[in-house]
Amino acid sequence: MEVQPDITLLYIVAAYLIVMLGVGVWAYGKTETAEDFMVAGRSLGTAVIAGTLLATWMGSGTVTGGANSVAYDNGLLPAILFGTAALIGIGVLKALAPRIRGFDKLTIPEMIESELGKEGRVISLLVIAFAYVGIVSYQFIGLGFVLNVTTGIPVAQGTLIGTAVIIVLAAMGGLMSVAYTDAISALLMLVGLIIAVPFVVLEAGGWSGITASVPESHLAVLGDLSALEFFALWAPPLLLILADQNMYQRIIAGKSDEGTDAGLVAWFVGVVATMTLVPVIAFASRAMFPELDPGMALIATTTEIPTWVGGVLLAAAAAFVITTGSSYLLSACTNLSQDLYKGFINPAASDKRVFWLTRAFVVVLGVFAFVLGQYFPTILEVQMYSYTAYGAAITPPLLAIFLMRGRLTKIGGLTGMIVGAILAITWDTVLASPYGLDAVIVAAPVGGLLIIVVSYLTSGSTRASPTGA
Repeated sequence: MEVQPDITLLYIVAAYLIVMLGVGVWAYGKTETAEDFMVAGRSLGTAVIAGTLLATWMGSGTVTGGANSVAYDNGLLPAILFGTAALIGIGVLKALAPRIRGFDKLTIPEMIESELGKEGRVISLLVIAFAYVGIVSYQFIGLGFVLNVTTGIPVAQGTLIGTAVIIVLAAMGGLMSVAYTDAISALLMLVGLIIAVPFVVLEAGGWSGITASVPESHLAVLGDLSALEFFALWAPPLLLILADQNMYQRIIAGKSDEGTDAGLVAWFVGVVATMTLVPVIAFASRAMFPELDPGMALIATTTEIPTWVGGVLLAAAAAFVITTGSSYLLSACTNLSQDLYKGFINPAASDKRVFWLTRAFVVVLGVFAFVLGQYFPTILEVQMYSYTAYGAAITPPLLAIFLMRGRLTKIGGLTGMIVGAILAITWDTVLASPYGLDAVIVAAPVGGLLIIVVSYLTSGSTRASPTGA
């Protein structure tokens, strides 16, 4: 079966995009300061916190990469197990939430600088900007897939349109617009998935028809993946979520500790639902479309179920892609304006200048992300590369700041950051994966081990300062 574009679906998607842009216009009028733009003036309630956390995490990486691609390429059970990485990460973030809010910092590089000095801030802002631009690039491609299914236009042209939409939304109202559109999108996505699953399964021939149509290896616990191959896919999202600046900024943006905790619990429940339903749809898609780009698995099914169901699901998927792209683009630009420009180039910069400079960076980095996305063959590949770079260089030192307390030294923290970053970037590309191991299996553990060992060996040197918690 081939995917047949359905222009009717575009009307539903377009209507929802108009609503999102309307929220962006509303947020534009509410956004007056850099803090408004970066953390929504610390004004978000429980429902919005939960929605924005879910929608930001469940972007193109979920509906066109991640669990979606794993379910289509490797089987249902490994795709569901893949989602446990996020659940573990959410549990850790809930435990750390009071300390995160107590730091009184707007970005991860600011947090790292308070412990590891300006060197740590420079390294972290460069790594975050690099990784987030990669993440943004496949959000553009994800929206290109949506437009391809609805209009039949080439994915490349759809990606260009997606780039423009995401840049505009991010530049208009910052986190204020992104958070509220996230909350709406999260609700719509959950409803769409719940409604769509039975229709997709029936269209694919029922559960017995699906299992009879997919490769036999896809019915095993890890599908056709080895344990090491599965771990190489599972570890990067865990490492990212544990130190993801977007998640930290949303935790900071809550009105109260109680509301933030409740939002984190709701986020956990939403991830359980989403990371179960998406793989089921993608797994059924393998039976319906056996020769498909894995990134199209979920999106393609919307053309084979009732239009109103497919339209809701596709609109929600498009919304997830757009808001995630806007979030990561905004976060990377925050690093450049807040950490690089105000932190080093012009410490006396006014709030208004930082505010408008962040908006300018949204356009510049957005264009760069579009160009970068043209060099990766699949969404899953760029997703894993970006996650690994971030998880190896940022997660170990950030967790050390929270967990090692007085035992972390500046030299230890910086050593782990630098080595982790170098290994993440060069292990697969320059060194060609020695011993057949993926970068994530080597980079993050080596970086974390070096932080502990070097901190122990330099325990008589200048220690990192205690956290602000």
